Amino acid sequence: MTTLGGVHCLSAGKAYATYNFITVRWRAMAHMQHVRPLFLGLALFSFLWAAPANAAEVQQARWGFATDLGLWTGTTNNTTFALGFGLDYYMDQNFSFGGMALFTPVGDLTQIGIAGVAKYHLRWNGGFNLVPFAGLGFLHADLNRASGPTKVDRNDTSHFIPLGLSLEYQMGPKIAFSTTLMVNLHHITLSPPVPNDNTSVALLFGIRWGP
Repeated sequence: MTTLGGVHCLSAGKAYATYNFITVRWRAMAHMQHVRPLFLGLALFSFLWAAPANAAEVQQARWGFATDLGLWTGTTNNTTFALGFGLDYYMDQNFSFGGMALFTPVGDLTQIGIAGVAKYHLRWNGGFNLVPFAGLGFLHADLNRASGPTKVDRNDTSHFIPLGLSLEYQMGPKIAFSTTLMVNLHHITLSPPVPNDNTSVALLFGIRWGP
């Protein structure tokens, strides 16, 4: 009987120990169930807090815009008034690439040049920037001049290679005034009496916005 009583006591002790173990685990799991939403909430809050900062870094201002006006000389209609626009994507502070458009808004000659352009931005102390650039695109010229027997109504499209240099002065962190001298290579043929037009020069003054 004594041995049997010892066995009962041992079984009771094991049962009690098992009960304590299960109780502790259950309480720990219950505690974790209460804490888990807190961790999830903190993780979500951290993600939402970091997302705008990451988005701001990704969407950091890397785009620039340019607008110019000036004179375009050496065209099939001699010297004309010109407008220019440009959109640039900055790889860093010194290099950008994008597109440019140069056209004549008034007069007998309607001429439009569009090109992809690469630029190198050499930034000096004192707020001055020197920006050489080169591009490749196409040029369309449409000359409608005079009337009667001397009327000229011809058009042609050619390659367009703008090569130029801009001198910029920074008026602020993101805005600059610019003077641009640009030599254009192309081959516009409108037939006699209009001579072929293989080169032209543009002198432009404008504003630059960029990072």
